Amino acid sequence: MTTTPQDLKDLFRHSLELLSSGRIEEWVGLFAEDGILEFPYPAWGFASQMQGREQLLGQMTMFGQQLKVEFSEPEFYATAEDGLVIAAFTGEATLLATGGQYTQTYLSVVRFEDGKIKLYRDFWNPWLVMEAAGGELPWKQALQALAGGATDTAAS
Repeated sequence: MTTTPQDLKDLFRHSLELLSSGRIEEWVGLFAEDGILEFPYPAWGFASQMQGREQLLGQMTMFGQQLKVEFSEPEFYATAEDGLVIAAFTGEATLLATGGQYTQTYLSVVRFEDGKIKLYRDFWNPWLVMEAAGGELPWKQALQALAGGATDTAAS
């Protein structure tokens, strides 16, 4: 499958639309079967890397359930490599459980192969979402409660 740089930019924009509308299964469907989502700086309690659609769906389903995000139009950076998209954009996010809000700047490096996402490396600041949740301790307590293991995190 041949894709032009413009096709890849359009696919990336579409991926942001799917995320912001909570259509996580469709978003995961943009990935290759063995595609990788990588967060070099993950929030506490989240994996830094997920591989394969099943693992992506398991992790990212929580995104749609817990956040409402509106993304800006991405700014794309020229690359010399086929299949590579580098984009910067912002997200205006609200935590649905608490109403906490934050603005996030993202830098995403995405490698496409045969029209599917092979690697999505997402650079973001995890402290912003934790602050919107009320700080590190409330963030940890919320994640533990979601996991069904609400335990005392004061010693963590």
